[in-house]
Amino acid sequence: MGGNAAFAGDKNDGSMNAEEHGTTFRNPVIFADVPDPDVIRTGDDYYMVSTTMYLMPAAPIMHSKDLVNWRIVNYIMPRMELSPRYDLVGGTVYGLGQWATSLKYYNGKYYALFAPNDTPGDTFIYTADTPEGEWKLHSRLPHYHDASLFFDDDGRVFVFHSTGLLTELSADLQSEKPGGIRTCVVVRDSTENSLLEGSRVIKHNGMYYLMMISWPKDLHRREVCYRSTKIDGPYEKKVILDTDLDGYFIGQGTIVDTPEGNWYGIVFQDRGAVGRVPTLEPCHWIDGWPMLGDEQGKVRKIMNKPVQGYSGGYVVTGDDFSGKELKLEWQWNHNPINNAWSLTDRKGWLRLRTARIVDNFFMAPNTIGQRMEGPWCSGVVKMDISKMKDGDVAGMAAMQGDAAAIAVEQHGKKKRIVATTQSLKLTGPERIVENVDVKEVASADIKGKTVWLKVIGDFNPGCDVAELAYSTDGKNFTTLIKDFKLYYDFSRLFMGTRFAIFNYATKQTGGYIDIDSFDYERK
Repeated sequence: MGGNAAFAGDKNDGSMNAEEHGTTFRNPVIFADVPDPDVIRTGDDYYMVSTTMYLMPAAPIMHSKDLVNWRIVNYIMPRMELSPRYDLVGGTVYGLGQWATSLKYYNGKYYALFAPNDTPGDTFIYTADTPEGEWKLHSRLPHYHDASLFFDDDGRVFVFHSTGLLTELSADLQSEKPGGIRTCVVVRDSTENSLLEGSRVIKHNGMYYLMMISWPKDLHRREVCYRSTKIDGPYEKKVILDTDLDGYFIGQGTIVDTPEGNWYGIVFQDRGAVGRVPTLEPCHWIDGWPMLGDEQGKVRKIMNKPVQGYSGGYVVTGDDFSGKELKLEWQWNHNPINNAWSLTDRKGWLRLRTARIVDNFFMAPNTIGQRMEGPWCSGVVKMDISKMKDGDVAGMAAMQGDAAAIAVEQHGKKKRIVATTQSLKLTGPERIVENVDVKEVASADIKGKTVWLKVIGDFNPGCDVAELAYSTDGKNFTTLIKDFKLYYDFSRLFMGTRFAIFNYATKQTGGYIDIDSFDYERK
């Protein structure tokens, strides 16, 4: 059995983060939407890839030295050009796009494989010399759902995908191998009568291990593992994690080792409106099975860090927009219109120009945002609104399929602050925005050229609520929406709640806002 880090008991239920704990950390290890993780180690560096669907740039690469403190260091794709819908033209890709990317390192090169779930018939393989460097498209293959790329010791290459399907690729990864293996290695038994997906594959001590999420009908999610001495089977099965944390069950992820031979799992849980959040737990090799959790198979809330001496890794950040490039924590809602935003038109400010006439912020180009974090977070944006034009709407939202927004509306020469709730309805395979049910909650006339907008998210168990407020002096805030209930919605956005900063035109283009800062606080 491989070694494992010692446990720290559940002796503190506060909301301290990894840096504050010092030698320990608190699960979930990232309290933000980082679904479908795949994690690899090269030397003493860990890299993780996640799903961001319709957000651009796509497929974030995160780096860590201790499996606890993660920082975004790159993206695989700056934008996606698979259809005009990625530009919010002719529909949308809400709930679609890039997801479940497989990350591998083989013979000095990094590989990433993913199949956009809006384009059946396509799987993309990207390569890079370093994770922080440029990723280049290597090949396009048939569609492999929730796939795991796998390089065997003999140089053969495979893809595990769907519910236990195995397909052999050509050595150059340009096609399926003629005459190669194509088979099903997993057949559902009587206890697996529903979802089986999220393939992640490793080889350890000559044994092949296929890990998948299991979601038996009418039961909670869990993580199962199939193993075999031969890649094409037969495989035997074992449940390797069947537990909850704070009442949210855990399943879908992978395992990775440390240079010292300790093993850990990174497995996410659906945790309500904040999204799908990764947990970190020890992995014990017991009778040749990678069993996850503590001695009782539980994921502990507080645990010793796998590697000591690191702190301060976050995937959400404040910004004063003084850099030459946007911080990597920012993403656009769909592809941005690059000539309609700037960090150089006004030094130290982010300028968002209106570029298209729309009637709601779900269709607004160049909406920019970041994840919201649990258990509690707050974002305050300072905006210069003096150059808005008649019909312009600029503000910030807690973005979900049912969203809460606070915005400045320009009506002729007058401005007013308006708080709304907005419920999105999508139709058809094109994910067309058929309707946004907008309800005005509160409004007030405002004067001056500067406004501060605040969005608070409370994701403590039993909460999942947002609060929205505004200020004209940056000190005294007036709350317009309180306790707005947030929901994670698989059928529409399929993402955790996000801060979304928007500026769109309803009558004429050419107006703009300047954003001086985004002040962020977490608890």
